[in-house]
Amino acid sequence: MAKFDQLSVWNKMKETGMVPVFYHKEASVAKQVVEACYKGGVRVFEFTNRGDMAHEVFAEVIRYVRTECPELALGVGSVVDAPTAVLYMQLGADFVVGPMFNPEIARVCNRRLIPYVPGCGSVSEVGAAQEVGCQVCKVFPGDVLGPKFVKGLLAPMPWSKLMITGGVEPTEENLTAWFRAGAFCVGMGSKLFPKAIISASDWQAISDKCHEALEIVRRVRPAD
Repeated sequence: MAKFDQLSVWNKMKETGMVPVFYHKEASVAKQVVEACYKGGVRVFEFTNRGDMAHEVFAEVIRYVRTECPELALGVGSVVDAPTAVLYMQLGADFVVGPMFNPEIARVCNRRLIPYVPGCGSVSEVGAAQEVGCQVCKVFPGDVLGPKFVKGLLAPMPWSKLMITGGVEPTEENLTAWFRAGAFCVGMGSKLFPKAIISASDWQAISDKCHEALEIVRRVRPAD
């Protein structure tokens, strides 16, 4: 069962403005990465459903998080069908993210009041997702669609809350472009977790990167 309700998850996304996105086949490594992010100020983390037996890794990680990172909302990403969403919800996922929009996932998540963040690449997809209760939609792939897409969508639909994922970088220039366009928050993966740092088990470097990125977000994000 999820630890945090929908409002708590949305508030954590809004307050921090950044959701790290990560997967590793070894639970021990995933635990260290999640804890390093938590120490760096992260309060929402997306574990991606990418590899074989990924749900088993997630099961170990979420048990660890519940005791070692008590304020962290841990969700699952790369979910494309309802049965997979249910599997992770049974393991305690606080939210579900997908690369595309699937209304069947929205239905099972709504039944348990679990946030569902679908990937959308058009105004019509965002509108369809909102009609079935999706409070936040993922703009994906962000580096293909660009900040102009976000700004253009918000003009006729200013109520929309958009999480940008795909090619987001922990730099002032990149984050400024997204938040000035109107991003609600950003999802950040490979740019936040260079392979060399993971291979070296330099967990402090990850904490530092997260802290720096969150500071940039606080500085460049327009006031409400």
